[in-house]
Amino acid sequence: MDNKVFPIYRNDIDVLRAIAVLAVILFHMGYLPNGYLGVDVFFVISGYLITKIIYVEAIENKFSIYQFYLRRIRRIIPLVLFTTFVALITGLFVMLPDDLENLSQSVIATNFFANNILLKITTVNYWNIINDYKPLMHTWSLGIEEQFYLVYPLLFLICNKKRVKWVLPILVVLTGFSLLLFVISTNEAAKFFTIPFRFFELSLGGIGAIVFKEKGINSKYKLYLIIALLVLLYLETHIPNHLKLIAVVIISFGILVSNYEYNKWNAFILENKVMIGIGKISFSLYMWHQIVLAFSRYFILETISITNAVFIGVTILVLSLLSYFFIEQPFRNKEKIKNTVLLFSTGVGLIISSAIAFYIFSISGILKDVPELDIVKDNAQKNSNVINVKRNPHIKYNARIYDFNNEFTNTPTTKVLVIGASFARDWGNVLLESKYGNQIELSYVEDINYCKNFEERIRQAKCIFLAEKNGTNRSWLDSIARIYPIDTSKVWNVGLKNFGANNGIYYNRKNNPDYCSQRTKMITGILERNELLKKQWGNKYIDVIGSIIDKKNTIPVFTNQCKFISQDCKHLTKSGATYFGEIIDLKPYLNP
Repeated sequence: MDNKVFPIYRNDIDVLRAIAVLAVILFHMGYLPNGYLGVDVFFVISGYLITKIIYVEAIENKFSIYQFYLRRIRRIIPLVLFTTFVALITGLFVMLPDDLENLSQSVIATNFFANNILLKITTVNYWNIINDYKPLMHTWSLGIEEQFYLVYPLLFLICNKKRVKWVLPILVVLTGFSLLLFVISTNEAAKFFTIPFRFFELSLGGIGAIVFKEKGINSKYKLYLIIALLVLLYLETHIPNHLKLIAVVIISFGILVSNYEYNKWNAFILENKVMIGIGKISFSLYMWHQIVLAFSRYFILETISITNAVFIGVTILVLSLLSYFFIEQPFRNKEKIKNTVLLFSTGVGLIISSAIAFYIFSISGILKDVPELDIVKDNAQKNSNVINVKRNPHIKYNARIYDFNNEFTNTPTTKVLVIGASFARDWGNVLLESKYGNQIELSYVEDINYCKNFEERIRQAKCIFLAEKNGTNRSWLDSIARIYPIDTSKVWNVGLKNFGANNGIYYNRKNNPDYCSQRTKMITGILERNELLKKQWGNKYIDVIGSIIDKKNTIPVFTNQCKFISQDCKHLTKSGATYFGEIIDLKPYLNP
């Protein structure tokens, strides 16, 4: 490689792509602690390569925004449409309605490059274990890139001809502003999923392409930068995530703008044919890997062992090679597929795929009867969630407790106050489904700061139940008692509950003779948190987990009537609420 001028095609960038995509795949398999940072490497590469092309075009007054978007369509849209459609079709056969509904929503968001926004709203936490079961979870990064591509060329359209000299200073200012937002913001979901906080990664690559558009930095340390990147991706350190991300971005920038002297070690790494090949198919590898992993976890594998990882890796590789040669390559070739054919085929594919996904979403994913959830397909039209989300059959039962947000009446019943979000609504349903259901008057409060006459409710209540997703610390009650005249002796903390990570793998074991007696382990941390809260609250703690756990620390998936206890492994079905209403002795807490 010439150590003064960058060649037109750089094999070392393909090597960098290969490192990035392998890191992400291994991370999602559970084998590389910081592998998620491979996405940040991709961002820097994308900004670098896109700018390198359009900056030269702008200088020569040849930049066309139409041609820019055509190139992006050829590069991205066909494979995205195909893989999302395959994911949706697969989901039709193996997914429970709630999961299928979520998948169809993700298909629409991915098709319109907005899955990052959807995930910010619905998932919030990228590291939540439920994301392992989402086939299109990884397309959030496409949303970031495409939103960048949507606005970025406008800068070159405005700063054309003689004004092109303003591109660099504008990019520097925007990069600094984005980096500052990223560093000072405490909104982790926004920092991870939205373009203002990620812009600096792509634009930094763009700055590198402009400043070093002809000559790279003559450096004998390029290989060391590669090694440093690998170490950072591998080592599990106590360095804060945002600092690791910035370090990866800076190292990636250094790799892109530096040359290297030819020697056998540099050639072995930076001209490695296997790594170059992986880099060339990196987009296909990226698009397929999460789809294969998510469905493997959903209906085949409970854990991904090394043997399973190898088998899955081969599957991802085969699918990627097929899509690279039969989708990516043909659609990139203007001679094979003309612009009119490109636009027509992708347009039709987008409409059909999105329309099917929207229909599935509109009926809440209910395309078949699911007796284990008391779901009947013929009722799907009645439960459309398009207009009123609270009518969604997957949350309707839990949401009904909102109707109990009332002050107590003068009726001769046991006054019960339930405080908290969805887990509190679950407990309200347990109380109502129990044998004491017709003897109590339930008042529900989701947020005490927005409750009418809260002080009067706590005065009238004979018993008060607190229930939160992560449990309620005893200190919270103490702080409330300093504000309101609450009798803490009538307050109970409802314990945690969890039914694993996903029901899919149990649902797809229909042929198992022990189908209805399947048990699962809770996700990591739940049992430990439950024990901590038990110590805090003592005899004022209602140990929900303790009522169902066995010596192996497993809990049932189904009730005795073979009904799912929870539809999403967190919230109770009606059968689940009835189940707990029967097995938990409520008399000591209600004392009716």
